Amino acid sequence: MVSLICTLQSHRDDVNCCAFSGALLATCSADKSICVYSARDFSELSFSPLSGHGYGVHCCCFSACGQYLASCSTDATTVVWSMDSGEIEAVLEHPGRSPVRVCAFSPDSSYLVSGGSDGTIALWDFTSRTLRSQLFITGSTYGDLRLWDLNMNHLHAEKNAHDLGVSCCQFAPQIMKGTDGCVQFRLASCGQDSLLKIWIVSLLSAAGIKMQLAHSLTGQSAPVLSCAYSADGQMLVSGSVDKTVTVYQANEGTLLYTLNQHDRYVTACAFSPTAPLIATGSMDKTVNIWRVEDGCGAQGKSLSDEAASVSNSGGRKSTGHSRLMVSEWSEEDVLAWLREEGLEAVTDVFKSNNIDGEELLSLTKETLSSELHIESLGLRSKVMKKIEELKMAPVSNGTPDEYLCPITREIMKDPVIAADGYSYEREAIESWINTKSRTSPMTNLPLQTTLLTPNRTLKMAILRWTTCQ
Repeated sequence: MVSLICTLQSHRDDVNCCAFSGALLATCSADKSICVYSARDFSELSFSPLSGHGYGVHCCCFSACGQYLASCSTDATTVVWSMDSGEIEAVLEHPGRSPVRVCAFSPDSSYLVSGGSDGTIALWDFTSRTLRSQLFITGSTYGDLRLWDLNMNHLHAEKNAHDLGVSCCQFAPQIMKGTDGCVQFRLASCGQDSLLKIWIVSLLSAAGIKMQLAHSLTGQSAPVLSCAYSADGQMLVSGSVDKTVTVYQANEGTLLYTLNQHDRYVTACAFSPTAPLIATGSMDKTVNIWRVEDGCGAQGKSLSDEAASVSNSGGRKSTGHSRLMVSEWSEEDVLAWLREEGLEAVTDVFKSNNIDGEELLSLTKETLSSELHIESLGLRSKVMKKIEELKMAPVSNGTPDEYLCPITREIMKDPVIAADGYSYEREAIESWINTKSRTSPMTNLPLQTTLLTPNRTLKMAILRWTTCQ
């Protein structure tokens, strides 16, 4: 059976990706941050969240040993982080400065590959952090799957693998041998056609590459956005626009479970390499942690919303103070926030100094040390990270999506309409146009003109909405 054991609510926007190492879980979001948790008890690490990207983070992945975490973003970079300290080890700029949608380490962590929204692929020699020109697979919005070697030689193309585009593709961890002695891999892919497909990729010494469809799985009723193999290759999980998570027996393509706990599209899923755990991320801003028990005998069984759920909200529960502007918080609101953020160690200090919301926003590392006499450098740093996160947060968790700039994911103050028909915060789209070769942030197509038209109707709607909050 599969049971929900924990719900993480640390992100303030859509969760785009989940990744496990042996000891850690990382999640990334359109809120520009990456959160890192202990895979033992799912407590957030002291250096989390990681804040180094200028725009939303689309994907994250661990190196084989778990020492490094890579993340990629609309800001056209792939950032490599140390998991010992949370510090940035390297910033890799994608050729052409295109938004980077996906990144992945090779199994031995010697290479790091990143894919841009302009259709380009960058292969990095991770040991030297240099761009390189083993085998890897890519999928595209054209619906094709393409196989490459490490010299960027195109080995095979599976045309129209998915109608309307490929959302995700992943090799199974194990290498197999065919009946004729050739090397074989299992490959899972999913797409906008609502299908999860399992392929057999054979490396033939004379005839090159052969790719054969083994199973076409129809367990979900809407586009499938993500898929992942278990560490032993025996199970396969996928997440869909229909809000469900499906778990399959991978070799036979048998549906084992359908999980119905998310409220919006399921955008990410990952198996732990060392424990029977699955993480799933969603546009509902949550990450669910599931435990896979032995004896999954009930084919196609559904886990309903009645399943028990333990919430690890990371301090973002819908309490009364969360609906107020931080500057309007009372002293009691500040103390409640400290407790929710796991900062009980400083509640007595804040209480004795009568810190309210306005004073909270004005705190610095220096005032925490000199005026509040918080001696621990680590504790001061954690408090300041939470305060900075608070400053960056939207006014309310219920902010209508159309009021958020697609680039910054913040409430717009001066919305303008660009040539692609989308509305953006003026400063954000002007900066984008100046540095991104006049392409649309939403479609990646060239902008026919850089003329920006004020969206006064949207501005008035946002003003009315914020006034009523």
